[in-house]
Amino acid sequence: MLRRLWQENRLLLIAFSVAAALTLLFALRFVFAALYWHDPSHRNQPLEPWMTLRYVAHSWNVPVEALVQALDIDPDQRGGLRRRPIEDIADGAGVSYETFKQEVDAAVQQLLKEQEAR
Repeated sequence: MLRRLWQENRLLLIAFSVAAALTLLFALRFVFAALYWHDPSHRNQPLEPWMTLRYVAHSWNVPVEALVQALDIDPDQRGGLRRRPIEDIADGAGVSYETFKQEVDAAVQQLLKEQEAR
């Protein structure tokens, strides 16, 4: 069966195999992410230098765009911020990590208060 498909529809078989592999990859990524965030120990974590703003927002269940906006970060820099650790963002902004950590924590707490008020 496969030999016949390979001989008659080689390109189609290759395309199908690539599509199946990509589907499996994304399905596994989804499952691992769901299992990771389902664990209560990954929620409401204290801020660490290695965390990204996206990680912080997900951990505290606040929208990442609202967090970036609350921190008053330049819109031109927003695209690259999601993958940069908060320690690097603080260095790029010219402030100490501790100062930026307090700003992020205050922004998260403010967003949580706004969510509770709704």
